[in-house]
Amino acid sequence: MSDYTVQLDTSGLNCPLPLLKTKKALATMESGQVLHVISTDPASVIDLAAFAAKSGNTLLESRENSGKYYFLLRKA
Repeated sequence: MSDYTVQLDTSGLNCPLPLLKTKKALATMESGQVLHVISTDPASVIDLAAFAAKSGNTLLESRENSGKYYFLLRKA
């Protein structure tokens, strides 16, 4: 899926930075917009899923490819 409003590349950053940068990016976005997050931190899989569940944002996609993790989150 490539329909997103904003892309955030947190490659090379370790927990909790990918999550903090994701929260900051979503705060600048409007409801319904989609954020594409790229991460190299395996912990981001758990962190972003838990964040989406708690914050009311929707995790549309979570996948891994060659050591990189890709997420699509729709802002609530």
